[in-house]
Amino acid sequence: MRSLLLLATLALALAGCEKKSAPTETPPTGQAGDTQAAGTQAGTPAQAPAGSDAQAAAPDSKGAILIGEVGSLTGSEATFGVSARNGIELALNEANAAGGVRGRPLAVRVYDSQGRPEEGAQAATRLITQDRVVAILGEAASSVSMAMAEKAQVGKVPMITPTSTSAEVTKKGDYIFRVCFIDEFQGLVMAKFARENLKLSKVAVLTDNKSAFSIGLAEVFTAKFQEFGGTIVGNESYSKGDTDFRAQLTALKQVKPEAVFVPGYYTDVGIIARQAREVGLKVPLLGGDGWDSDKLFELGGSALEGSYFSNHYSPGNPDPVLQSFLARYKEKYGSVPDSVAALSYDAARVLVEALKRAPDTSGPALRDAIAATKDFPGVAGRITLDANRDAVKEAVVLKVAGGKAEFVTTVKP
Repeated sequence: MRSLLLLATLALALAGCEKKSAPTETPPTGQAGDTQAAGTQAGTPAQAPAGSDAQAAAPDSKGAILIGEVGSLTGSEATFGVSARNGIELALNEANAAGGVRGRPLAVRVYDSQGRPEEGAQAATRLITQDRVVAILGEAASSVSMAMAEKAQVGKVPMITPTSTSAEVTKKGDYIFRVCFIDEFQGLVMAKFARENLKLSKVAVLTDNKSAFSIGLAEVFTAKFQEFGGTIVGNESYSKGDTDFRAQLTALKQVKPEAVFVPGYYTDVGIIARQAREVGLKVPLLGGDGWDSDKLFELGGSALEGSYFSNHYSPGNPDPVLQSFLARYKEKYGSVPDSVAALSYDAARVLVEALKRAPDTSGPALRDAIAATKDFPGVAGRITLDANRDAVKEAVVLKVAGGKAEFVTTVKP
């Protein structure tokens, strides 16, 4: 009976695992894992890599240095979590191949946030109190990162978010860092581009009122566009999870904007684009880095043609550091990395370099080493962390054309 019960339990556990990506080879002892996608519960690791037990993560132990990772491996923004996992995995595997840190291998434990702040907070708590990680990488979404940051700050465990652009994230405390630009800069970039490059004078805004990222970016864009002499002729909102945006789009059509700024995530933007065309709203859509996913084009199709969004990098950049990364990533994962993958790779490498410089792996020592990051050669641009622990770096503007994003211009801080 016990054997039957055990088999049934294992079958249920396997059935609950996420199947969004193909299983990969189990890593050798002490290697950062080629982790599979996490289960649908935040408390379940994606994979517990060999050598990644809690004791191994204790400061100055001789085992593997354990790093925590939280990402939306399931849910509406699952591509973000998978991309982040891939980028971090690649960086840590490369670090281990080069000898690890002071002869110690690196391991990663991954939890699924499901794209929900409460799940992200629970995952961060478990990483800190039970797994005893030395640092946390994640999350992609600002709302989830803010919930995690509160736990990391109290626990005095450094946390680096790869792509959360809300200014509020790093305000949670001096243990919280990011390797991307913030919404204040991204909003300025798109407002300036709309006025100076596209010569627009009247723009409407459609905001996700449940997303800190969307709200913050909309506020900055609005203020800067008006500062540059433009007019916001309409302002509508929706809530994450909505599938019908026709009422808001019809209302915006009536005010006759020359473009609509939609600072949401690709999951909503693709549907919004299609429905905008359905109600006769033919003007270009503008957005931010939340658009960046191959799924955007699957969801939006030709309705997105002629739209623009800001992003952290462009695969078309000839920089040799970037092109080398692209080649390695494509060889391992069979696809071109999006900005989440590139920035997650950078976040992991910034952490690895800080671990090498820090006198030990304690929270305060590692925090100080991360804060000292200057002119780091990231694949998504050079990274210097300022006094607010934010990255000072350039942005790019991309245009949707022919079902893909094409490089338009670069805007420096």
